[in-house]
Amino acid sequence: MSAPLPHLPLEPISVTLLGCGKMGSSMLRLWLERDVISHAHIIKPSPLSEIFSSSPKISYGPAYDEKRPIISDMFMIAVKPQMLDEAISSIARHVPPECCVMSIAAGKELSTLSNHFGNEQPIVRVMPNTPSAIGKGVSAAIANKATSQKQCEDVETLLGALGAFYWIGDEPLMNAISALSGSGPAYVFYMIEVLSKAGRSIGIPKKLSEDLAHQTVIGSAALAERDGDIPASTLRENVTSPGGSTLEALKILMDGRLETLFCDALEAAKKRGEELNQ
Repeated sequence: MSAPLPHLPLEPISVTLLGCGKMGSSMLRLWLERDVISHAHIIKPSPLSEIFSSSPKISYGPAYDEKRPIISDMFMIAVKPQMLDEAISSIARHVPPECCVMSIAAGKELSTLSNHFGNEQPIVRVMPNTPSAIGKGVSAAIANKATSQKQCEDVETLLGALGAFYWIGDEPLMNAISALSGSGPAYVFYMIEVLSKAGRSIGIPKKLSEDLAHQTVIGSAALAERDGDIPASTLRENVTSPGGSTLEALKILMDGRLETLFCDALEAAKKRGEELNQ
């Protein structure tokens, strides 16, 4: 597993998006802001938001139109995994064999996608997460054997514009990665909720407790980013004075229950990811 630096494209990349929901639209917005795409054609049943409909780089159709052939460098599948089979059943045969298919549908394996597009179609399976919307995301990807070096570089460019990026070589890892980083932002947001409620339980006013919890997580994440080479355990120790109040709290938090809860939670998320491909 590695995190290559994104390649700067010799020419901006053209993309066709099938679906443009929360994740797809977040990725597209940043690609436009960072000028890494030349054009995007969106196939989506419902109308586009104004931010896209007013862009000269965006075209749109509520369904695939055979009068408008797909000529993009990248065909990105950004529909919910439960909708994938139906969404691509009629359009897959219209995707040119030299076009790279990039799927962000959670749980849908390369073999499932190949059943629709064929074994010779270049296909890349990607797991991004929601902080990608602000360029602070993390994405993992695996490519099939039909994917060329140039297409891998295009994927690196697109995903590198969203934050950290990793190639993986073992596809079963993808469900575990989804459980950790794909779903991870929800765990952090829930921790903010829990910290805020705990603060209120010891007498801090509601709004102040919410603000303190929110900013504490923001500041801690920024510190972890700045000191990225320092292990999280060391950062924790730097906050913990011998015999102090932080240590008393950590004696409870580190008694094994929280670790067990997280292991159980990630196992449940991983299992659900495996079920989505069945």
